Amino acid sequence: MIKKTDRKKERTRRHIRVRRKISGTAERPRLCVYRSNSNLYVQIIDDVAGKTLAQASTLDKEVKTKHANKEAAKEVGALIAKRALDKKIESVVFDRGGYIYHGVVKELAEAAREGGLKF
Repeated sequence: MIKKTDRKKERTRRHIRVRRKISGTAERPRLCVYRSNSNLYVQIIDDVAGKTLAQASTLDKEVKTKHANKEAAKEVGALIAKRALDKKIESVVFDRGGYIYHGVVKELAEAAREGGLKF
């Protein structure tokens, strides 16, 4: 009998596998992406100190699009890049959070790169 795969569990397994290899430092923090059905959240995290240095999401007032789609991803990517550069963060490690680098996650990463972040 074929069993249905649990997508959330599979994403969590992928995320754990990726997190074994990457970690954020003070010089090069981690750009972490979380995508829910309705919103998109991004954080820049220093894992050594355990602190969030900057954050952006579709819930922010600066973001016009209030959904987790490609247009919102472009806005959130540009916003996180602006906030990171304001705090003198230029280089980050990209953590896709177990999501496939496609669609919304890809648009967010490209917008952050265009905004001035290096990864």
